[in-house]
Amino acid sequence: MSSESPLPARIAWALLFMRVCAAILLLQVHGLPKLLHWQSELQRIEDPFGLGAPLTLGLAVFAEVLCPLLLIAGVFARLACLPILAVLLVALVFVHPQWSLEEGQFAWWMLILFGGLALAGPGAYRLDRRLWPATTPAKEIQP
Repeated sequence: MSSESPLPARIAWALLFMRVCAAILLLQVHGLPKLLHWQSELQRIEDPFGLGAPLTLGLAVFAEVLCPLLLIAGVFARLACLPILAVLLVALVFVHPQWSLEEGQFAWWMLILFGGLALAGPGAYRLDRRLWPATTPAKEIQP
């Protein structure tokens, strides 16, 4: 075990791998296309809550671009998972309720990955540990 983390190194590496790969996948498949093709996306984005296309697209870009970048760095990682989970749930429950499990499997996998990261946290290998050492978890007190 590392002196900085209560987790074994292999788990810290696994969390880094899962965090970075899931974030890059979301960014590449959903986030960057929305950001780079903003005008055309405004015409096709679903607006299940009547917020208007610009705000709905802005919220989706926040969740699918900014939050994955925070996850890659490991900065505010648990909080960054929440908007992603919200967008995934909105897509599954309100936008595409007709999807079968097979049709929605990508969203379900992402929900599982980001839900797991929200529960587990970013692990020891993250940028915020270098920026704000006080956020490093204290060692557990042995009885």
